[in-house]
Amino acid sequence: MVSVRSTPLNFRQLAASIKRWGAELGFQQLGITGTDLQQHENRLVDWLERGWHGEMGYMSRHGTRRSRPQDMVPGTIRVISARMDYWPKGQRDELEVLDDPQIGFVSRYALGRDYHKLLRKRLQQLADRITTEIGPFGYRVFSDSAPVLEKALAEQSGLGWIGKHTNLINKSAGSWFFLGEIYTDLPLPVDASADNHCGTCNACIESCPTRAIVGPYQLDARRCISYLTIELRGPIPETLRPLIGNRIFGCDDCQLVCPWNRFARLSEEPGFSPREPVTDRQLVALFAWTEAEFVTFTSGSAIRRIGYERWLRNIAVALGNAPTTPSVMEALRSRTEHPSELVREHVAWALSQHQ
Repeated sequence: MVSVRSTPLNFRQLAASIKRWGAELGFQQLGITGTDLQQHENRLVDWLERGWHGEMGYMSRHGTRRSRPQDMVPGTIRVISARMDYWPKGQRDELEVLDDPQIGFVSRYALGRDYHKLLRKRLQQLADRITTEIGPFGYRVFSDSAPVLEKALAEQSGLGWIGKHTNLINKSAGSWFFLGEIYTDLPLPVDASADNHCGTCNACIESCPTRAIVGPYQLDARRCISYLTIELRGPIPETLRPLIGNRIFGCDDCQLVCPWNRFARLSEEPGFSPREPVTDRQLVALFAWTEAEFVTFTSGSAIRRIGYERWLRNIAVALGNAPTTPSVMEALRSRTEHPSELVREHVAWALSQHQ
């Protein structure tokens, strides 16, 4: 990280300008914090030692690099955290979708364009704007794209607090938003961290289908449906398959019941608008996609990252949990000879649920 400045700067004024420019780029809020994440690092180490990260080996490989921004990007002394709402417009009521076992539920964040590229582009535009104003400075932009403890940084920068479900909650905007960061060498004034307002509420813990939230602020990812349908590469444990219901990519249950999400706002970002091919479609129709259709229909979507094989695995589980109908049975039988052992195993399990 290298910066070159020949004139002194008013960093308080610059921080205010950065927040204003961020709003102009579509971010709902920006905050600034330092790099001391010791308390959060202790929690990270404990989480890893418990093995709650499952097969996400990159979490253990990166270790404390994730909680030490200055190790990740030498020269970093401040982190600019940003949040952008993604709650999509024009979607069917989520609880109605979850209550219809013939429809595939996709986590609301994945209905539109892949947020990684969109947020990184906007953050880069913000960094370019700063460069235009003050000249070259040291920075790197991230959006869930590197070993970054982003929820901890966002909490310390005042964007919200980490709730009992381990997601970030904002008092006036709920939790339906993405996060991104700019690591920088600019000595900007830091913002106050957010207070916790979960109180005695345990709605998220009680609503988790697989009991992955094993206690307040404690998530065993190995049981989390988002992990099982997205991160896990192999077979989904049989004991958990019936609990997945019709969730074929991610899970939003803990956010859907959070009282603070009554303040959530619909996203004004066109890129997060729901895409017709993947939004609340019949499981049978989704299971019939060819690999070419999967590639076409998930172009530019976060769903693409799991690949066709795991897509079929997930839908097979959902079909196993669906009511027994001729169309469901026909769909499953059409995949009994699929080339993938992973798909065949889950299809066989699904068929056994209808006997």
